[in-house]
Amino acid sequence: MAGLRVSSADMVRAARARITEIDAPELINMMNDPDVVIVDLRDIRERQRSGYIPGSFHAPRGMIEFWVDPDSPYFKEIFGQDKKFVFHCASGWRSAITTGTLQDMGFDAAHLREGFSTWEKHGGPVEFPEKKD
Repeated sequence: MAGLRVSSADMVRAARARITEIDAPELINMMNDPDVVIVDLRDIRERQRSGYIPGSFHAPRGMIEFWVDPDSPYFKEIFGQDKKFVFHCASGWRSAITTGTLQDMGFDAAHLREGFSTWEKHGGPVEFPEKKD
């Protein structure tokens, strides 16, 4: 296989150079702000295994561009609100690329720099989905 012209790490680095990054302590302080929406891009299995930020909205990474686009048949009303959107994944890579892509589309957003991986270490609360019988 021939080498890639641009690696995923290059894409993350380029996105981080031009997007707004928020650290976990800062986002913890923003959690109760009604004008902030925390969006979890992780796979549903990651949320089940590791928990999630209380009140966060789950948006699968593969659908986000369609969900934020008002002209898409998949548009979700939550993304039409005049609020601050902060995206996160597990380590900050997927959310950095996502935020860069959304910014290119004209959608204003930020992302959690370290992702969910350091959330609890900084004192961030975590909820787990109810176990299904």
